[in-house]
Amino acid sequence: MNQPLRVHELLPAIGEQAGEADRSRSVDAAVLSALRANEVMRLSGSREIGGLEASMADIGRELQAVAAECTSTAWCLWNHLCTYHHFVALLGPERQDFLRGIMERREWVCYPAGASTEIKAEPAGDHLVLNGVAAFGSGARYADWAGVVFWNADHTALSFSMVNLRDPSVRIAPTWDGMSVRASATDHVHYKQTLIPTDRVVPWGPRHREQLRDLSHPVIHPRYREDWVALSVLWLGAMACGVARISLEETARDIRDRVAIYGTRMAERPTLHVNLGRAQALIHAAEDTVFSALRDTDTRIETRTLPTEADYFRQSLAGMQAVHLCDEAMALILRVLGGNGLREGTAFERRYRDFQAMPLHINGHIDRLTEQAGRLALGLPTENPF
Repeated sequence: MNQPLRVHELLPAIGEQAGEADRSRSVDAAVLSALRANEVMRLSGSREIGGLEASMADIGRELQAVAAECTSTAWCLWNHLCTYHHFVALLGPERQDFLRGIMERREWVCYPAGASTEIKAEPAGDHLVLNGVAAFGSGARYADWAGVVFWNADHTALSFSMVNLRDPSVRIAPTWDGMSVRASATDHVHYKQTLIPTDRVVPWGPRHREQLRDLSHPVIHPRYREDWVALSVLWLGAMACGVARISLEETARDIRDRVAIYGTRMAERPTLHVNLGRAQALIHAAEDTVFSALRDTDTRIETRTLPTEADYFRQSLAGMQAVHLCDEAMALILRVLGGNGLREGTAFERRYRDFQAMPLHINGHIDRLTEQAGRLALGLPTENPF
C-alpha cells in the first residue's frame, strides 16, 4: 500500500507560485520554508541519521507530485534527496553524527560538480583550504551545504567533502539563465580560501558504485549500497511522469469546449482522440516502467541483496526510458494544442520548457547509458565512471 504523500498539503502552494517562480527565477521563500519543515526533506535518510528511511518508490511518488505543480521546485528537492543519499554513502559511519545533524536541522544539500568544475585544496594543519569554482549547483541558492570534489595540491588525486554554504568565503553566483527549470538555481559556487576540516574529507574516485557492492566496505544502512546516480535517474523518470500526466489531464479538460476552424468542436476531431490516447498509453508505460524498477530496488534493500552492474543499468535504463516515453507524450500533447501550446505564459508552455531539461541531464542521458548498456549486453566491461 502506498504511503500518503508527505507533501500533499503543500501542493496547492507549490503550484500557485510556479508561474512567478518561472518569471523571477526563484522559488517562493514561503514554499522553501514549508518544504524544510516538511518530512519530505528527510525521506532519503535512514533512521540511524534521523531520516525517515522512506522506500525508493515512495520518494518517486513525492517527486512526481511536486513536479506536476512546479518542475523547478521538484528539481531542487530531487537534487537534495538523491545527493544526500550519495553524501551518506561517501562519508559513511565514521561521520554519522555530522550527517544526523543535517537531517535534524532540516538542512538542504546540493552538489555543484558539473562540467567546468575545478577546485584545488592546499593543506593548512588540520584543515584544507579550497579555491575554485563549481558548476551546475542545482538548488545552491536555497541550500545550506554543498558536496565538493577537489584536487589535492599536486593535482594527482581527488577527494570529497561538504562545505557550509553560509561560510563568508563561499559565493553563489546566480548564473543559471536556461529556458528550463528557471527557478532551479543551477548556479556556480565560488570557493575562496574556504576552510574544511580534514576529518570530513574522504577519497573520491570513479565507479564508486563498485566499492559499495563490497560487503567489507561499511555503510550506515543497506540502502546506501544502491548507487545514487541510478536512483537519481529513476526519480527523474518519476518527475517526468508527473509533468506529462498533468499536461495531459489539463489539456483534455480545457480543450473540450474549444472550437476549431469552421466551427468544428475540438473534442469531436478523431485526430485529437488518437493523439491523446497515444499520449495516455505512453505515460502509463512510463509510470509502469519507472515504478517497477523502484519496487525492485526496495525489495533488494529489504532483503539485503547486493546490487550488481546489471541492476544499476536496469535502474538507469528504466528511468531513462520513462523520460523518453514522456517526451514523446509531451510532443503529442503539443500537437493537440497546436499553436496555442506555444503561447508564452501558459502552464503548458512552462512545463514544456521545463521538460526539455530532463532528457538532457547527464545522469540519465540516452547516449551515455545505451552505449554502455550495449557493452554489458555483449559481455564487455562497462566503462562509465558514474
